[in-house]
Amino acid sequence: MGIRSDRRRKPTAVEPVALKLLVAGGFGAGKTTLVGAVSEIRPLRTEEPLSEAGRPVDDLGGVEGKSTTTVAMDFGRITLNENLVLYLFGTPGQDRFWFLWDELAQGALGAVVLADTRRLEDCFAAVDYFERRGIPFTVAVNVFDGAELHATDTVREALDLDKGVPVVLCDARERDSAKRVLISVVEHAAQLAAVQREPAAT
Repeated sequence: MGIRSDRRRKPTAVEPVALKLLVAGGFGAGKTTLVGAVSEIRPLRTEEPLSEAGRPVDDLGGVEGKSTTTVAMDFGRITLNENLVLYLFGTPGQDRFWFLWDELAQGALGAVVLADTRRLEDCFAAVDYFERRGIPFTVAVNVFDGAELHATDTVREALDLDKGVPVVLCDARERDSAKRVLISVVEHAAQLAAVQREPAAT
C-alpha cells in the first residue's frame, strides 16, 4: 500500500516569452524618447552631441533644436503582462549608420516606424526596409507640439502603405501612448503569423 502524501505540488513557474521589437524612423522622429518613456529599466542610450563634422550630412530642417544623435542604438524593456516581455531596440536615424540595421533586425518580431509629419519623407527608408524583409510594422505618427495634425488615412496614402499596415497617432513622451503603439505591433505580427499558418485553400 502506497504512502499518501498531502503535500501539494508547487506549480511550475512559466518563463515569460521575450520578443524583440525595433523602433525606427527618421532623424529626430522621437525614437529615443519613445524607448525612454516606456522602458521599465533605465534605457541604454548611445547618444552623442551633434558635431560640426556631421552638419553637412545631418539634415536639421524641422528639428533645429536637436543637439544629440543616436550613434548605435537605444535599448529598453517593458513587461506587457506576466507572459510577455518586449525588448526594444531603437535604430539610428541617419543614413551613415544604416549599416547597423541588419544586425539589429535579426530575430525581430516586428517594428515601429515613427513618423514626423514635418519630415515625413525621412521614414520612407524604414518603411521600405521592413517591407523588403517581410518584418511586420506599425507606423506611429508622433504628434509634435505645433505640428499640423493629419488624419491617419492621409499619412497612409502619403507613405503608399498596404491596407493591413496599422497607422496610429501617438505622443512618444507618454508611456501609455507608447505602450499602445507596441501592442499594435505585437497584435499585427500575431495576425500575420496566424494567416501564414492557415492551410492553403484547395
